[in-house]
Amino acid sequence: MTDVIVDVRERDEFMLERIAHSINAPLSAFTSVAPGVLTQLKDRRIVFMCRGGARASQALELAKKMGFDDVHVYSVYPGGLEQWKKSGLPVIAAVSMGLPLQRQVQLAIGGLVVVLSLLGYLLNPMFALAAAAIGMGLLVAGATGYCMLANIMAKAPWNKARATPNGEACVNCG
Repeated sequence: MTDVIVDVRERDEFMLERIAHSINAPLSAFTSVAPGVLTQLKDRRIVFMCRGGARASQALELAKKMGFDDVHVYSVYPGGLEQWKKSGLPVIAAVSMGLPLQRQVQLAIGGLVVVLSLLGYLLNPMFALAAAAIGMGLLVAGATGYCMLANIMAKAPWNKARATPNGEACVNCG
């Protein structure tokens, strides 16, 4: 029986840095993606991986609740990808290692809310309504898992890997 790493980080995190031959099944879409993935991996030990371990633990519980507990042997890699790297194990990383998309979205939204709130307080209360609209967008993104701003920012030129044969480099290899 061989181990298969199922990485439950979001797709942008996975594309920036991952373990070779790991499978991405983002926790935000786990209930829709995991049945197909786990069905294909019968008779394999599944090691759930995320950045630090919390999301991997959630994925393990979801897999069991979905009825896959009698087919697979599960574990969570303790300390996640951060511990994997600290142990000197290899990862594949995109050459362009700017801020992760999630952090870019958080910075953009946080900045907009602060500016609009200040404008609402100092100039015109209508700016506060724009801040409330951004809050509504966050609620929708949280409820649906779809963030329009993240999709727009993913297409920005600074979020594209630099030109290399495949845009990746192996870190800690060899």
